[in-house]
Amino acid sequence: MLEMTRERFEQLVGEALDRIPAELTRLMDNVVILVEDESGPGRPQLFGLYEGTPLTARGEWYAGVLPDRITVFRNPTLRVCRSTEEVVRQVSVTVAHEIGHHFGISDARLHELGYG
Repeated sequence: MLEMTRERFEQLVGEALDRIPAELTRLMDNVVILVEDESGPGRPQLFGLYEGTPLTARGEWYAGVLPDRITVFRNPTLRVCRSTEEVVRQVSVTVAHEIGHHFGISDARLHELGYG
């Protein structure tokens, strides 16, 4: 497994967020982005996970709810990547993929767009 401190990995997630166009990040609403080491027992080895209500599914009922969660998982990424450059690329793809879910984009469409 590739070695990388949690702080450095969190920095890469922040840098990936900075590469998302401002026109999109301004539209993001009630969402938090987190870094965890593992995806948890009973879950497949995920690079990232979106949990919440996509913007496209929110209606008048959507008020006073806890923020959506985008979680980027450090260890599964480090287990698959062979270099820091691969980690940077995978983190960028993962962040864009999970933000896509926040906007209501399906897995199939994200794969078509190269964010799979």
